Amino acid sequence: MFRDLTPNVRLLILINVGMFLAKSFLPDEYLSLHYFGAKDFYPFQLVTYMFVHGSFFHLLGNMFGLYMFGSLLERIWGAQRFLFFYFFCGIGAGVLYVGIQHFVDFADIRRATELVLSNPSSFNLMDYAQHYAVIGSPQGVALNIEWVHANYDEFINRSILGGASGSIFGILMAFGYLFPNSEMFLFPLPIPIKAKYFVSFYGLYELYQGIQQYEGDNVAHFAHIGGMIFAVILLKFWGTKRNNFY
Repeated sequence: MFRDLTPNVRLLILINVGMFLAKSFLPDEYLSLHYFGAKDFYPFQLVTYMFVHGSFFHLLGNMFGLYMFGSLLERIWGAQRFLFFYFFCGIGAGVLYVGIQHFVDFADIRRATELVLSNPSSFNLMDYAQHYAVIGSPQGVALNIEWVHANYDEFINRSILGGASGSIFGILMAFGYLFPNSEMFLFPLPIPIKAKYFVSFYGLYELYQGIQQYEGDNVAHFAHIGGMIFAVILLKFWGTKRNNFY
């Protein structure tokens, strides 16, 4: 089974599995993707985050998707183009995710921080601490401008992204785009579903979940959406026509 994989798909699986097994020896905090304004952000994280998985099942799900669809695309495109597609979708997913953080997730605390820094009265400092404090105990910390800066830096630095999901969703999008009428069986449904419908429904589901932002949901839905969007952009740029394939 493993011998039937194409070279780059096999290599990517081996690297992902190897890095997961070596988690105890690797600085996941620095390899995962941080918000671009965070103190621990480095540009190389846009690549390294794709190889950091938080749990065995996170790794298993992504590697299963790569195993199922990756080799077919590599055989069609060739090794170099497939690898470019993989990283293009992964990096694009990270960029979109960080963009959503900037304009949505961190918008409130950024505005609140700017407000309290412009008028650091005792009332504003206490109100800010009640809503956004993440370091220490507000009762035991001097509430001043220095504390506000430190708290904001820690707040935005805590959010990290890891995993190959953006690339895998890009691969899934490419499969649905190139083979729209291929039928897939999805457990536990007893009937086949065409790839174009599966990919469409899955994308809409991810968009819905990302917008809802349910409490306790730590899935990076917009990174998944980003992988799909950048997959379509690259496929369009390559001028790939659907009728070139089954």
